[in-house]
Amino acid sequence: MTEPKKYALPVALATLLALVAPIAPAADKLLEGINEYREALADGNPSELVAAEGEELWKTARGPKNASLEKCDLGLGPGVVKGVSAQLPRFFKDTGKVQDLETRLMSCMETLQGIDPQAVVKAGWLKGEKEKMAALVAYIVTESNGHKVKVDLANPAMQKMYELGKLAFYYRAGPMDFSCATCHGDTGKRIRMQELPDLRTHEGAIAGWGSWPAYRVSNGQFWTMQHRLNDCYRQQRLAEPIYGSDVTIALSVYLAGKANGGKVVTPGIKR
Repeated sequence: MTEPKKYALPVALATLLALVAPIAPAADKLLEGINEYREALADGNPSELVAAEGEELWKTARGPKNASLEKCDLGLGPGVVKGVSAQLPRFFKDTGKVQDLETRLMSCMETLQGIDPQAVVKAGWLKGEKEKMAALVAYIVTESNGHKVKVDLANPAMQKMYELGKLAFYYRAGPMDFSCATCHGDTGKRIRMQELPDLRTHEGAIAGWGSWPAYRVSNGQFWTMQHRLNDCYRQQRLAEPIYGSDVTIALSVYLAGKANGGKVVTPGIKR
């Protein structure tokens, strides 16, 4: 009477494997289709429309000071946008801070146009000043497409942010005991049909950092890096960070540092 029990587990496992085996090829085939769709979109990336709006905003006088952003220094000199996002985040002497593209733009909007940074911080995603910010970002990152990531990790302030970003990347918290590394700390992982790059590696960081900000096919929206990081925290069931807070910039420094030397493909196209 014990014989059936002896073979019950192997038989059950064999049956399960037989049922699951066809799923992987089917998933791979679907993923191939998604990648082909992305390639087709890349020839006419929908982000181009958002970037065109951003270029117009860059040149338009607005705010209490009725000025444009054409004198904004994003790191390579006043008004220069070509290649700047590939070298961000960076330390800015005038603010005494390490800033990413979005927080630097907020500084310029405040000093040149008189726009309160809180108008951006408190706006909903893709609403009000955050919608304008997304357009500006789309314009500027498009001007770095094809450039190489080149962030200055020799700067002491950048080194400090890099270490803080590394700590944040591996820090586990929340009801699910997740960290950034839970999803992005191994090779070959995916959520549904979305491949998850291993951001610990140079190649993974290039695939991740180097292709954001991006157009999201699933909702037809252009997302900035701040938006992406905020949503990562939401998906971990953690408190969402304040827009432009130190932890978001530190994570960006860490990812950019890992991707140093890699080619920027922005705006990217994501699921």
